[in-house]
Amino acid sequence: MIGEQQLDRLAEIAVKIGVNVQPGQELIINAPIDARVLVQLVAAHAYRVGASLVVPFYNDDFVVRARFENAEDSSFDFAPTWLYEGIRRSLSEGAAMLSVVGADPTVLAGFDPKRIGRMQRAQAAAARPMRNLISSFTVNWSVIAFATPAWARSVFPDDIESVAVEKLWHAILSATRADRDDPVSAWREHADQLLDRCETLNAKRFEALHFRGPGTDLRVGLIDDHVWVGGATEALNGIVCLPNLPTEEVFTMPHRERVDGVVRASKPLVHGGVLIEDIAVRFEKGRIVEAYASRGEEIFRSLVATDEGAARLGEVALVPEASPVARSGLTFRNTLFDENAASHIALGQAYAFTRRGGGGPEAGANESLIHVDWMIGSDRVDVDGITPEGSVVPVMRAGAFVI
Repeated sequence: MIGEQQLDRLAEIAVKIGVNVQPGQELIINAPIDARVLVQLVAAHAYRVGASLVVPFYNDDFVVRARFENAEDSSFDFAPTWLYEGIRRSLSEGAAMLSVVGADPTVLAGFDPKRIGRMQRAQAAAARPMRNLISSFTVNWSVIAFATPAWARSVFPDDIESVAVEKLWHAILSATRADRDDPVSAWREHADQLLDRCETLNAKRFEALHFRGPGTDLRVGLIDDHVWVGGATEALNGIVCLPNLPTEEVFTMPHRERVDGVVRASKPLVHGGVLIEDIAVRFEKGRIVEAYASRGEEIFRSLVATDEGAARLGEVALVPEASPVARSGLTFRNTLFDENAASHIALGQAYAFTRRGGGGPEAGANESLIHVDWMIGSDRVDVDGITPEGSVVPVMRAGAFVI
């Protein structure tokens, strides 16, 4: 098991760099029940920097499975609207939020895909007002991870549980820089490097990105007045936070109708407790018109059919193959980590702050109940930037930045 000093260091990073909790601010924490010890350390750090109140909410994989094993069919069309509304109200009044991930990646494997899809749609609809405050950066927020036994067993299936947990913790601490002597300074330096990369890309004003690799020949048209974002972000409340720990990406907004070609996933996607492997899709005029997967295809198709915008892109992100997460050589089966090991695209909702002046569908921004990232980059994928004049500018070669 991870030492308390190391766990305390991760909690400190989450409070001071991730969320950047301010004096007098309420902090809401959403976490797996296994992560209780980390939540306690986060609470201690939050109160030390002046938080007015820390409110934890816990979720339990056992309870999730119990629903699918025992509940009436009608249960899967319900979601706790009252809970999401309460959190939304608190966020709108100035609270910050920290999410801790670590659920069993395959907790719902083998259950009825139609029920899983119904549950996910009900949750997405109920949570949308709350999530809009987060995705628009109305408030400061962040996401960190805890190495739960179930997650560790999924990543290291050939090891006994104690060894698997130890290995996963080592990978988490390395990726989040929590194993450094001064992790807070290390994160500030890294955030500055990501900002430099964003400034370079913003200066280019590309019209589109062209991804080429095995099974991939995809042109992603970028929205007019797009903005590249990465690392630390200033929320609308004026507080600078670092939304994902770890983070290695720079990302921007595609135009919802300017995506064409084929693309194949380079890593599995875990969504809603189900593993989806070997995703391959074809886009025409921004919309997925063909979708396949060797495993979890019905779940993926259900995801794409959530609403009209679920079959279109809301984000495109570039991540170097040399990122610390990629260098670990692991497939984490958790998007927080896997999206920081490879360039990726996201189906669904666009982030308004990735376009100057924001914008809705009339400007080309996508809208949806969902926002789901999946990985398309690797050391076999090249990326070019296409200028408005049609010039081709190399951006990445074999997964490495060359711009």
